[in-house]
Amino acid sequence: MGFFRQALVITVKDLRAEIRTKEAINASFAFALVILVLFSFAFDPLEDTTRDISGGLLWIVFAFAGTLILNRSFARELPNDCLDALIAAPISGAALFLGKSVANYLLLLAVELVSLPVFGIFYNVRWTTQFWQLMLVLVLGTWGLTLIGTFCSALTVNIRLREVMLPMLTYPALVPVLMGSMQLTMTLMAGKPIGPDMVPWLKLLAGFDLVFTAASLVLVEIVLVG
Repeated sequence: MGFFRQALVITVKDLRAEIRTKEAINASFAFALVILVLFSFAFDPLEDTTRDISGGLLWIVFAFAGTLILNRSFARELPNDCLDALIAAPISGAALFLGKSVANYLLLLAVELVSLPVFGIFYNVRWTTQFWQLMLVLVLGTWGLTLIGTFCSALTVNIRLREVMLPMLTYPALVPVLMGSMQLTMTLMAGKPIGPDMVPWLKLLAGFDLVFTAASLVLVEIVLVG
């Protein structure tokens, strides 16, 4: 079985498991909705300042809500020693990691896409003005968030306090992704396209994704097997 076929099998398995229970995605969307509502009371949607920082608030919500999905990535394999069985199976650690990352990525994207209309209503923001450029930022930023979160999920899966350790390890590593995503999203939410002054942030996101994808695929075998 080829590498990408192995990864696809893991992706389909995780998606089926989540669709069957809907535990992580329901919790993540509910959390995102609650935070969006609370922020809308804390900041007046009619003020220009709120619209200026709305892109930053949006990615804070995505980062917090994403950990609920990412934390379950490897933890769901612990009952009945399923994780040990996956590690012992004739499949590379890189394929296992890539499959889980893609599944988490699709779930997190689904939560984000459902949250965007809610965000637009509560914050009086026309987020569809630069729709395709916003989707590009969303795709790049979410992949970086998913990649780091899934890797840290594998790193903390056998730790008793993994719910505490996962955010502590994930958020510092996500600083470049969140900075780039926030800067670009704030520009797009203001109705402006990505200009030459914003291109370095876009390159930062793309470069981060490429470097950490390669590094994670190389290092994950050591993390899982030891």
